[in-house]
Amino acid sequence: MAATVRDVAAYILARQAPMSAMKLQKLCYFAYGYHMAWDDRQLFPERFEAWANGPVVYELYNLHRGKYRLGRDDIAGDPALLDDDERESVDIVLESFKAYDAHELSAMTHRPGPWLDARKRAGLEDDLQRSDEELRDEDIADFFGALVGREDD
Repeated sequence: MAATVRDVAAYILARQAPMSAMKLQKLCYFAYGYHMAWDDRQLFPERFEAWANGPVVYELYNLHRGKYRLGRDDIAGDPALLDDDERESVDIVLESFKAYDAHELSAMTHRPGPWLDARKRAGLEDDLQRSDEELRDEDIADFFGALVGREDD
């Protein structure tokens, strides 16, 4: 059985809770992107949407809606469903991004890349407009693949 965003979120919270819901969403995004670059496959099947504050998985949002701060048990998932490569990807991202707060992580997602591409496809004029435009896996893979390529130089 493959891991879902719920399982990845539960794994992240088990490792680094408490954190804001926004930080959890952004860590899921970075883990997904880097996992695509490193392993050439999705970390989970749910899709990111180009919301005003950056990429958001609606299914995960539904689980934390109305909560600002999340503890270890606030997202019921099964971290054991992550395979070794998935855990490794998430662990590297958690270690690399632990010093950043939710707003810094959100700002990183607003730079040119998959989120901005999706917002442009939706014809949005500014960062404040609502959108459910999905980020494309090929855009995520290309963007994070290029980042990994630069890190390897």
